[in-house]
Parts: sequence; structure tokens; C-alpha cells
Amino acid sequence: MAWSGARIPEPLAGGEAGFTLIEMVCALAIVALLVAVALPALPRATSRPRLEAYAVETATLLIGDRNAAIRRGSPVITRLDGRARTIRSGAGNASVILPNDVAFDALVAETCEGRPAADSIEFLADGMSCGGAIVISRGDARFEIHVNWLTGVVEVRDITAKI
Repeated sequence: MAWSGARIPEPLAGGEAGFTLIEMVCALAIVALLVAVALPALPRATSRPRLEAYAVETATLLIGDRNAAIRRGSPVITRLDGRARTIRSGAGNASVILPNDVAFDALVAETCEGRPAADSIEFLADGMSCGGAIVISRGDARFEIHVNWLTGVVEVRDITAKI
């Protein structure tokens, strides 16, 4: 039998033409590789439960600073940095860093115990504080972390507008 050029293979007897297992595995591997490369590039917005978790984490930091002030018998100052989007503990190395898609607003006293306090919440040795409120929001979800000036008690409030 002489070579007659290119030949199209015929299906096996009783079988059908189609893809082999190795071809399918290679195709799935390519798709998986594309997904693995593209997925991190997709923007990930902060969800409502994650926003609430940031509020609870902030409240926990503030409560820790209040407890440290009482335990030490001296004031502890929690620093609020709007540009860096951070809330830093005055009692330790703890901090809360908010993502860029979360709005961060704070209402604090101008002075506390005769000192400027424009970017901080101070907890006093007797448990009192200079008070303040931190609001974090994204979209229509809003949470307020409120620090009572008289008692120093820290609360998280869901202040999302109910429509």
C-alpha cells in the first residue's frame, strides 16, 4: 500500500468521533489557569457583614483601651487617623485598618482635660472618657461606634437608614 497523502481517520468500529480524555483535561486546565489569573483582578467590595465586623473590631479596641486606663490608673488615648484610615490603640500595638471603599468619619471633642484632642478619644483612669463617635459606612450600610463621655461605655449601633 502506497502513501496517498493526508488521511482523515475514520471512527473505530461502533464508536463515535469526539474528544479524548486528555484533550478535555487540557481544556479544563487552561480554563482553570485563566480563572486563577483573572480572579484576583476583580474588585472586591466590603460586604455589609464585613463592615459590621470592622465596627465590632473597633469597639473591641476602644473597650480594651478603656479597661487599660482603669487598670493602669492613668489615661489611655486612642488615635484616629483619617488619612491612613486607621484607629490605633493607646494601650498596645492593636489597630484597625479600614479599606479604601469604607467611609470613615469621626466626631470627637476639641479638647479633653484641657488638652487638644482633635484626632483622638481619651479614656480616663476612672473609666470616663472625652467621648466621641466613629461612623463607618459603605453604600447604604452605616455603623456608629459611640463612646459615652460620662461613663466611657462603648456601643456599636446600626444606623442604616430604614426606607
